[in-house]
Amino acid sequence: MSLNQLYIFLSFLVTGFVIGILFDIFRILRKSFKNIDWITYIQDILFWVLTAAILLYSIFTFNNGELRVYIFLSIILGIVIYLLTLSKYFILIWVKIFRIIFYPLRVCINFIKKQILLPLCTFFKNVYSKASKKFVHILKTDKIHKKVQ
Repeated sequence: MSLNQLYIFLSFLVTGFVIGILFDIFRILRKSFKNIDWITYIQDILFWVLTAAILLYSIFTFNNGELRVYIFLSIILGIVIYLLTLSKYFILIWVKIFRIIFYPLRVCINFIKKQILLPLCTFFKNVYSKASKKFVHILKTDKIHKKVQ
């Protein structure tokens, strides 16, 4: 193995690490936020588009667009090494960071729910209930008047 091939192998090993980090970022987003199905599909497509862009950039930058088997082996090896060693710590750290960053937002949302939306919903529910009772009463009395006439 020449020095150039070793450089290329290590470059694509790092590319595998980057793809593993990207994979973990999407996993963290899924754990941090509850998503509906179509958002999950969009995230999957975005992950694969970004992965393809990283791979194309790396192949053209480090190996002039030439494809070799050892390139794909080093990418897979990089991903596997990352997932077996650093992934767990990366996820733990970033989930804690997300919780710290989004805690004030979560407090604001809970405040808005409890102090503004819940009383508004209760108010409109009461108004609707009273209005519907009046409407039913009007309909009943209107039917009675029609029968009497």
